[in-house]
Amino acid sequence: MTANDPTPRFDLLVIGAGASGASIAFEAARRGLSVALVEGRDIASGTSSRSTKLLHGGVRYLELAFRRFDRRQLLLVREALAERGHWLEAAPFLARRLELLLPTRQPTAKLYYGIGLALYDALAGRRSIGASRCVSAAEVSRSLPQLAPGHGGVAYSDGQFDDARLNLLLARTAAGLGVRVWTHTPVIELLRNGAGRLNGAVLQLPDGGSQRLEAAAVVNATGIGADTIRRLAQPDVAPRLQVSRGVHLVLEADLCPGGTGLLVPSTDDGRVLFVLPFHGRTLVGTTDTACAGEAAETPSAAEEAYLLDYVRRWFPAHGEPAVASRWAGGRPLLLPEAGEAGGTAGIVREHAVETLPCGLVSLMGGKWTTCRPMALDALAAVAEQLGRPLPEPQAATPIHGAVADGPSTREQLALLEQTLLQRHAPALVAHLLAGHGLAAEAVLACATSAAELEPLSAAIPLTAAEVRHAARHEWAREPADVLERRCRLGFVDRAEAERLCEPVRVLLLQELERSRESQPCG
Repeated sequence: MTANDPTPRFDLLVIGAGASGASIAFEAARRGLSVALVEGRDIASGTSSRSTKLLHGGVRYLELAFRRFDRRQLLLVREALAERGHWLEAAPFLARRLELLLPTRQPTAKLYYGIGLALYDALAGRRSIGASRCVSAAEVSRSLPQLAPGHGGVAYSDGQFDDARLNLLLARTAAGLGVRVWTHTPVIELLRNGAGRLNGAVLQLPDGGSQRLEAAAVVNATGIGADTIRRLAQPDVAPRLQVSRGVHLVLEADLCPGGTGLLVPSTDDGRVLFVLPFHGRTLVGTTDTACAGEAAETPSAAEEAYLLDYVRRWFPAHGEPAVASRWAGGRPLLLPEAGEAGGTAGIVREHAVETLPCGLVSLMGGKWTTCRPMALDALAAVAEQLGRPLPEPQAATPIHGAVADGPSTREQLALLEQTLLQRHAPALVAHLLAGHGLAAEAVLACATSAAELEPLSAAIPLTAAEVRHAARHEWAREPADVLERRCRLGFVDRAEAERLCEPVRVLLLQELERSRESQPCG
C-alpha cells in the first residue's frame, strides 16, 4: 500500500492470530464489531500449533487441586471439560474422542486412579464424553502390545484435535463475518491520540512498506509475546509471564496400534507424559522447562533424551525409538504471586485480562482448550474501552466446514464421504474431510489437472490442489505455512516436509503471480 491509501478504521484491533486472538476476532464479529486481526507470522505459527493436540480438562491439574487444596485448579478443570465438549461438537471433523490409559501394576493405585477419574467424569457433567473404566492387563496388552508387561489400569476419555487447523478455521469463520485479516505483518508501532490513549497500530508489510490501522480498542493476544507488546505500549511495565517450553517427539513407529493413548502418571521430576496415536505414528510429550521466549520453539538435546528415556522404560520390547519429527512450543504461564509454589509445573494454567492506563487490553496465560471463555473475558474489557455493552449473538455461528450442531455435521460428512469416494481414493477423501470438513470439495476445485489430485507424500496425502487452496483461501505464503500448519506433514515427518519444500514454494509463487494478475490495474 502507498502513503495515499486511506487508513482503515475499526472498532477493534486484535494483535495475534493464535487460538485466543482468532477467538476474540470471531466472538467480536458475532457481536457486530468491525475487527482487524493482525499476525506477525502465520496464523497459529506459535504455541497454538505446537500443543500436545489434546482437548482436555487436565488430569494433572485435578490432582494438584486436591493435593494443594487449590480451588483455582479445580475451577480450571471444570471450565476446560465444558470447553472440551464444546469443541468436539463444534468441529467434529477436527476433533475426536480419545481414550487414554493410566497404567499401574498396583491395586491400590488402580483404586486411587479410579476415584480421581470418576471425579473427572463428574466435573464434565452433561458434557461428559464417556465414563472412565478399569482395564485388565490382558486388554492393555492387546491395545498397547509393546508396553512393559503386567500393567492394568484405568482408562478415561479426552479429546484429540488438529490445533493448527481449528485455529485457522476460526480465523476463516471470522473473515466470513467481515473481519479483515493481515498475516506476516508484525506490529511495529502503536498509535495514540492526543490524550495518549491507544487508537491503532502501524504494520510492517511483507513488501517492506507499512500500513496504518486505526481502532477504538486494541487487544494484545500474542501469547508468549504478550510482554513485548505490553512494553511497546508502556516501556516500564513489569513482566507478567513466564514461558515454559514443552518439547514433543514423533516416533516413526506406531506404539498405540489399538488407538488408545498412554498417560505416564509420574516421572522422576513429578511430571506426567503422554504417548499418543498421531497420523499412524506416535506422539510423545511433553517437557516443562522455563526459558526465554526466543528459545521456546527450539528443542534441546537434553529434553529429547529425557523423553526417549521414558519411551525405552515403558516400551522395552520396541528397541531403540526412531524420531521422525520434533518440535517445541512455549506455554504462556502467568507469573505466580508471592507465596505460591515455585516451578513452572506448579503454575495454574489460568488466564488474566489486563488493561493498561493507555487502554491496551492484554489477554495472558490460559490454555488452548479454554480459548473461548478467555476471548469473552477479553471482550468484557473491550466493552469498557468502547463505553458500551456488546450485544449477545442472535444465533449460533458454525465453524467453517461445519453446520450448526455436531450431529448434523456428522450426518452431512457421512453423505459427502459417500459422494467423494465414488471419484477419489479413500486416503485422499479421509484427509480432506479431516482437515476441511464439509468444505472439502473447495479444495478439489483448485486442481488445474487430474495430476494435481495425486498425493505428493506417502506420509500425509497433501496434493498440489490443496497447496493452491491454502494460498487462495487460507493466507498461506510460505512453504512452512502449508507443510506445518495447513497440513501437519512437518510435524509428522520432517524429512518429507523438507523434500517437498521447493515444490510447494513453486506452487505458492504461481498462486501469488496469479493473484497479482487478477487484480485490477490502476
